[in-house]
Amino acid sequence: MDDDELLVIRCKLGEREACAELVRAWHPVVERYVARMLGRGDDDAVQEVWIGVFTGLPRLRDTGRFRAWLYTIARRAVVNRLRGVYREARVELLGGSGGSGGPGGSGWSGGSGGSGERPVDPVADLVLDREAVAAGLADLPPLEREVIVLFHLEDLALETCAQVCGVPVGTVKSRLNRARGLLRAALERKGYPA
Repeated sequence: MDDDELLVIRCKLGEREACAELVRAWHPVVERYVARMLGRGDDDAVQEVWIGVFTGLPRLRDTGRFRAWLYTIARRAVVNRLRGVYREARVELLGGSGGSGGPGGSGWSGGSGGSGERPVDPVADLVLDREAVAAGLADLPPLEREVIVLFHLEDLALETCAQVCGVPVGTVKSRLNRARGLLRAALERKGYPA
């Protein structure tokens, strides 16, 4: 029995300190997952996760599966938020809000000449590479983004990813393959080598 499992059992028994400890241990993980999936932080979604955890905890039978169970609840909260985003976008399209989308600043305006060249600083390059990957990740369809986040960024095993997503392991593998291809293509379009 690991520490998390013991902590979950203590929470199920009603120990307030154990509940606070559980939140302290897992809150950063939940925040990071939500932010990666939505492309931004969302305190309401994170709060929705914790409400789901504490209302559902008495019904959790296998305390050893807490991690997968927590990610499943977080996934549900993210899906709820994405539904809201899509609903709002559809209302805007149907309502004709008159797009005010600006010119979408491209290129670099750094330096005195504004030549559009990339900076030479290796630290700046690393930051830009991370930003490019984050932007490519944000552009992935939600199902593909989800498996990349769970497998590569949250470091979950394929089996756990499958449990969280509610699909067979083979489906997770095919989504990972597709997601990697889409991410690679997005980065190549931005000038990064394959």
